[in-house]
Amino acid sequence: MSLSTLGTNTSPVEVTHISNHGVWLLARGHELFMSYENFPWFKEAPVGRILNVEEPTPGHYFWPELDVDLTEEIISHPERFPLKSK
Repeated sequence: MSLSTLGTNTSPVEVTHISNHGVWLLARGHELFMSYENFPWFKEAPVGRILNVEEPTPGHYFWPELDVDLTEEIISHPERFPLKSK
């Protein structure tokens, strides 16, 4: 008998680490880092609200309690998407 992986990875998106510098998100097998400098919405947010993240579509992340929507491209290349308001 042999075991093999069938189908696609259904692991949910999750926050793996919160530090003084930012938040690490694990999604589809790789980690994304969100610094507080580029993503200030997370800096003063309660941990429980940061941990409550959803992936409604692949590469789109939503924090319902913070009303924050981000894409993988925005997280990977924040310099392309400067903040418009505070």
